[in-house]
Amino acid sequence: MTSPTPTSRPAPTEKTFRSYTAEQGSKYAQHRRDYHPNLYKTIIDQHASTGGQFTTILDVGCGPGTAARALAPHFTHAIGLDPSKGMIETARLHPGATSTSKPIRFDISTAEDLGSHLSPPIENHSIDLITASMAAHWFDMPRFWHRAARVLRPGGSVAIWATGDLTVHPSTPNATAIQASMDEIRNRDLEPYFEPGNLLTRSLYVDLPLPWTVEPPVPEFAEREFFRKEWGPGANDGEEFLVGGGLTVDLDTMEKVLGTASTVQRWREDHPDAVGTERDYLRVVRREIERLLHEAGVEKGKEVVRASLTGVLLMVKKEKEKMDYS
Repeated sequence: MTSPTPTSRPAPTEKTFRSYTAEQGSKYAQHRRDYHPNLYKTIIDQHASTGGQFTTILDVGCGPGTAARALAPHFTHAIGLDPSKGMIETARLHPGATSTSKPIRFDISTAEDLGSHLSPPIENHSIDLITASMAAHWFDMPRFWHRAARVLRPGGSVAIWATGDLTVHPSTPNATAIQASMDEIRNRDLEPYFEPGNLLTRSLYVDLPLPWTVEPPVPEFAEREFFRKEWGPGANDGEEFLVGGGLTVDLDTMEKVLGTASTVQRWREDHPDAVGTERDYLRVVRREIERLLHEAGVEKGKEVVRASLTGVLLMVKKEKEKMDYS
C-alpha cells in the first residue's frame, strides 16, 4: 500500500530561525531550557512499549541539538537535521554521543526532505524514532508525514512535542495584574507578528495536521495507536515538562528567555532602532512587571517572577507490516 504524494505547495513561511547565524544559535541554546528527564522517559517508554527498536533516531528541526543529545544515548545511531546553517553549526560544537559512543550526525535539511539530498542520504526504512521538539508547527505537515512514512522502519514512531503559553504563577506577588498587563502588551504589540505556527503551540497542537487528517491521508500510520499527553495544571504537572520545572527567574533572565521567541525576534527585526532601549518590547514588559511588583511590596533589586507552563506530547506509530513503496 502506498500513500499518494502530496500536491506540491509552498512550504511554511517561518524564516526567523532558518536565518540564524552560529552566534544566534549559540544564544538560543544558552537561554532555552532543556526538557525534563520525565518527558524524555515518557517518549522512550512509549516507543518501547509499542515494539519500537533502538537502532537509529532522527531529530527533525533539531536546532542546537538539545533533544538529540538527550535521546541519543538510547540509540546506536543518531541524526539531527535543521534547515538553519547557524543552528547546525552550533549543534556540531557539542555533538553528543550514542549508546556506542558514536557522535551524533548533524546536517542541514528540512522536515519535508528529511535528508533525501544528503550524502549519504537518509535511507528508506532506516529510522526507528523521529522526534521534533518545538518545531512541527513550522512543518508542511502533509509533506512531512509522507516522507516520514518512507524513512521509518515498520513499527517506528514519531514523537512531537511543544510548550504552550507561559503564564504568571499565582504565587508571584500581584500575579493577576501582571498577567493582565502582559496580555495587554502582547496583544497590542506582538499580535501582527504571530504566524499560524505560533497559534498551534498556544492551543497545544489540537489542530496540528496528523497522518489521517491531511490530504491526501498517509495510511502507513496507525490512528488506533495515537498517543497524546498534556502537562499543566491537574494530573500531569507542568513542572515536569522543562528542566527545573516552572520558570522562577529574575527579570534579566526573563528578558533573555522571552527574547528567543520567534514573535519577539520578528518584532525586533521590524524595530531595529528600539532593540536594547526603553522602547524595546521586552523592556516595556519588564518595566510594567517591575512597577506591579513594587506596588505589591517587592523591594527593588529583588524582582523575580515565577511562570506556569503547559506542554503536550504526540506520538504516532507506523504500521508494523512493511509497506510497498514501489
